[in-house]
Parts: sequence; structure tokens; C-alpha cells
Amino acid sequence: MSSTPTYGVGDASYQAAGGIDGLRRLVDDFYRIMDESPAAADLRRMHPESLDASRDKLACFLSGWLGGPKLFAEKYGAIVIPSFHAQWPIDAAGSTAWLDCMAQAIARQDYAPEFAEYLLRQLRVPAERIVQASRARHGQP
Repeated sequence: MSSTPTYGVGDASYQAAGGIDGLRRLVDDFYRIMDESPAAADLRRMHPESLDASRDKLACFLSGWLGGPKLFAEKYGAIVIPSFHAQWPIDAAGSTAWLDCMAQAIARQDYAPEFAEYLLRQLRVPAERIVQASRARHGQP
């Protein structure tokens, strides 16, 4: 019998991430890396100077997305990721920069290697959808 949780079922992913406190650490590292990464400079400029609200929104979103409490909906209302990002066209380079910052932030956490791989793989899905939605909205192939 395997003791490895089934990520994506119930709140297993949320628990593997360390709950909301673990997600806040991940998000803090993510934005710190974004601030320091020249490759993410364009992405960083899409955010307000103070990242406090962005940090809270991302941590709250990840909480519900990973099977934990639906904190984003409770605090900010419903979210549809591509529509939410409509105001900021995201191209493949922006998506890659975002995923690279997140990969580095995930690597800084004390996650089981299987969960780290799972989480990054899952994050690629909305990242790709945002690029596709941006292309469609802005008439790009």
C-alpha cells in the first residue's frame, strides 16, 4: 500500500503545499524571484508597485485551486482565469517567465519531489490557456 497522497483528489494537494501558510510562503518566494529576474521584468511591470494585493489574490486562488478553502471566491468573488487576465495580454514568453519563476519558488519549498513535479505540471495548464486566450482576443495566430 502506497503512502503517497493522490494529488488532485480532495484537499491532498492543498495539504501537500502546507495549507494556506505554505501557499503564502510559495507566493512570497514567487514574487521575490519575479522581482529579481530580468527575464520576468515585463511580467513584473504588469503588477502594481506594491505586491501585497497580488500576493493575497494568488495565495487565495491557489488555496481553492488545490482543493482547500475557496478563499479567493470568499474574498474577491468568482474568477475565470483567462477573463481575469484579459486586461494583460500574455504571450508565450510571459507565460514561460511566469512558469520559470514559479518553478524556482516551488524548488525553494520543502515539498515532496512528486508534489513539486505535479504542481508545476498542473500550473502549465492555466498558463497555456491564458496565452491561447490572449492570442484569440488580440487576433494573434
